[in-house]
Amino acid sequence: MEEFDCLVVYVPTADADGLRSALAEAGAGRLGNYAACSFSVDGMGRFTPLDGAEPAIGSVGEPEQVPETRIEAIYPRRERNVIVRALIAAHPYETPAFMTFPVDISLPSEA
Repeated sequence: MEEFDCLVVYVPTADADGLRSALAEAGAGRLGNYAACSFSVDGMGRFTPLDGAEPAIGSVGEPEQVPETRIEAIYPRRERNVIVRALIAAHPYETPAFMTFPVDISLPSEA
């Protein structure tokens, strides 16, 4: 069976639909006979841009709070570079916050 990973990424809520579309076009979120599968939840992102940053939102040295959406989607592990490149290209932040980790999507075997 093919190995899968899960991508988790945080994005300003206003940009979530565009990022979900970009990830789906890159191949994330395919599960059986379904495409563009993902899970999202809204929350509040917090950060302080440091010297040298060029923030898309906020100002250097000033704490910032932004309504953000956490997006989760699975993808074939062999496609990691394609998926992460699509994420970076579509994400508005200079340094997007994301993580990937292995997942087991296998069904139980017949006993």
